[in-house]
Amino acid sequence: MEQKDKEMQCALCGYTASGKFVGNICPGCNLTFWRCQNCSYTFTAANPPDICPECKEISDFRNITCYTPECGGPGHINPRL
Repeated sequence: MEQKDKEMQCALCGYTASGKFVGNICPGCNLTFWRCQNCSYTFTAANPPDICPECKEISDFRNITCYTPECGGPGHINPRL
């Protein structure tokens, strides 16, 4: 059975590329979906801040961007994250 290369697609701008985006940042819009691990606030930015813009706490941020067609493609956040 022939295996196809997976295509990555940015949930924000729709940019597509074969393989993975370098550093999980879309080369088309340079943005990533982030979720605060304290309050679950979701926003887009190239890099996460040190302090959450919503809860004003120091937090770890999780990259929740959908990069594959399996999670809906453009305009979607990966529901598994």
